[in-house]
Amino acid sequence: MLTIEYVNDKNGKVKAVQVPIRQWDALTQKIKKYEQALQIKSDLQQAFKEVKLMQKGKIKKQTLSQFLDEL
Repeated sequence: MLTIEYVNDKNGKVKAVQVPIRQWDALTQKIKKYEQALQIKSDLQQAFKEVKLMQKGKIKKQTLSQFLDEL
């Protein structure tokens, strides 16, 4: 369970949130994993778009060797 503490100003308005460092580290790791998954999904969507364009003859097809040379 996440332990959160709120920091208020003299008027009672919330100005900040404090989270224990272990929980913060766990949260940032989860965020990194989600960002990586989102990037992979985005890359795959772009790849499928390029394949469709290649099939339609709108962009040049490339060999596996050409593809690997780009890496």
